[in-house]
Amino acid sequence: MTQIQKILFEYQDKKYGDFSAKLIPTLPRENFIGVRTPCYKTIIGQIKELPPAELQAFLKNLPHQYHEENCLHIALINKIKNYEECLAELKHFLPYINNWAVSDGLNPPVLKKNKEKLLPEINKWICDDAPFTKRVGMLLLMKYFLNDDFKSEYLELPAKIRSEEYYVNMMTAWLFAEALVKQWDSALPFIQNKKLAAWTHNKAIQKACESFRITPEKKEFLRTLKI
Repeated sequence: MTQIQKILFEYQDKKYGDFSAKLIPTLPRENFIGVRTPCYKTIIGQIKELPPAELQAFLKNLPHQYHEENCLHIALINKIKNYEECLAELKHFLPYINNWAVSDGLNPPVLKKNKEKLLPEINKWICDDAPFTKRVGMLLLMKYFLNDDFKSEYLELPAKIRSEEYYVNMMTAWLFAEALVKQWDSALPFIQNKKLAAWTHNKAIQKACESFRITPEKKEFLRTLKI
């Protein structure tokens, strides 16, 4: 057992491990230690006291054994303040992301501050064959590119996705639901013209209709567009 694994096991809550395993049914129960999210801040503080070589070994030696190691890895990437370093660490880790909870924990402030550089990387990830790399690409697109500097062309690549992967299709639907909330006039034609896969199309409408940020009138209209 590595020193970092020992630290994680100090915060083990087996009942929470059971709960986490039910939320992530794609992983076997033995992959979960059971560490509650608020504990990671304290754990990162403890890791800083370790020899630098221990942390570097943790970041480089992949795949990890436990889900919580992956969660910790994402939390460490989120704290990197240099864009090039953050991007390099993320690219190294992307092929080893194996569930939605890890991918959706990604949110490094330095990436948001370098959106122009990041966009070509996002487009590559959206086109990647690995489902959670694809999900990360759409997640970052949703988080960083649906606001004032939005362009309707940003939605073209996600709209072309045809996948058998549930977590890819759900992310695509989530992205378009958010686009309908924030960029109604640009996103609506993708729904009206049925540019999404049928399941994703209907799920995007469902998720948009569940949002309190869309008016009842718009929700009523969206429901008429279901396939």
